[in-house]
Amino acid sequence: MKSGYNILWTTNSKNELKKTIAYLEQNFTENEIIKLVRKIESITELISQNPNLFPKSEIIDVHKAVILKYNSRYYRVKNENVEILSFFSNRQSPKKRKI
Repeated sequence: MKSGYNILWTTNSKNELKKTIAYLEQNFTENEIIKLVRKIESITELISQNPNLFPKSEIIDVHKAVILKYNSRYYRVKNENVEILSFFSNRQSPKKRKI
């Protein structure tokens, strides 16, 4: 029985996540970081089980999942994989988004 789609993070999405965590470590409490990590894990599980759960973004064939109000994840489905393209801070200009 299939357990879900494989989740693959691009280099860009990993770097964006690292920057977000570094920012949080400097400006927020450990509890807020833990809250973000838990939310990322739960949404990753949801996407793995049903990648079409979240709406498509304005970018063709790319879905957008809001993690918390300040962060969104952009991803696409390719065969049996879900490719995480971007972990974007919504406080930035959308022009800075790298997908």
